[in-house]
Amino acid sequence: MATAPSVNRNWEDVFSTWGCAPSATEQTKCENAERAIRKAIDASETLNTRNIEVFAQGSYANRTNVRQDSDVDICVLCDDVFFTDYTLSKSLNDAVLKYIPGSYKYADFKNEVHAALKSYFGDGSVTRGNKAFDVHANTCRIDADVVPCLEHRRLMGTPENNWIIYGTELHPDNGGRIINWPRQNYGNGVDKNKATGRRFKAVVRILKRLRNEMLANGHQVAAPIPSYLLECLTWNVPNEGFGHDEYRADVRYAIAHLWNETRTDEQCKEWGEINELKYLFRLAQPWSRAQVNSFLDAAWNYVGFE
Repeated sequence: MATAPSVNRNWEDVFSTWGCAPSATEQTKCENAERAIRKAIDASETLNTRNIEVFAQGSYANRTNVRQDSDVDICVLCDDVFFTDYTLSKSLNDAVLKYIPGSYKYADFKNEVHAALKSYFGDGSVTRGNKAFDVHANTCRIDADVVPCLEHRRLMGTPENNWIIYGTELHPDNGGRIINWPRQNYGNGVDKNKATGRRFKAVVRILKRLRNEMLANGHQVAAPIPSYLLECLTWNVPNEGFGHDEYRADVRYAIAHLWNETRTDEQCKEWGEINELKYLFRLAQPWSRAQVNSFLDAAWNYVGFE
């Protein structure tokens, strides 16, 4: 049965605590995990001949993680070969690119990353998943989800005037393809945070903690709402909604705006993820507008906003 917080709870004090950035200890453990993964890749005689970049992505890289985030997302990106997308261009093809993708297959790259991680950390410390490898935590680092990716290039424009948007692509073991834009997520999040007096990321962390507490207290309406979705939803809150005298007012504005705008498909059909390269409520997203609206309604009532 779902439970509610005490009616006497001081939500401003709660939100002030929840909005704080990760502690130095948490951040250090994240950085240690990233450093260890990089060493594992560098130690591979097979992979050290490749052009590979290792970097943190997701909530830790964006500093929107909260204590319940149990792992850090590490991308192992190889751009020796790449996948292309011309769907938003006019008459563009591989001839526009400087070189053509070769015979190096994604499955081969993932297997080589797996071998490198097992060799460095030991077989018992690495678990292969459908999308990523779980490198288990120790006293110095947190759990790491290591995601092998090849570069994804979206070509735009015409043969006379063209440009490339760089992303990442991975192919799960059970099939399909997933395209992400981690650099754009990071850059746009930084810009939004600056434009809102550093309130954007604070409100993201507050909503994540609120979602986690609601779920822990039996509010299953919070279950379909992942952390990344909350970050994207907050991205779609107008900048003028941030910067009130109290965090409580910022959160109230964000939930009210998002609930009102997600009542119908039409109102939010143009919303995008933080990267502004994927629609938030279109394509094959694992969430729905209706789920979001129901969660926001429940969150409003959980806090006791009027």
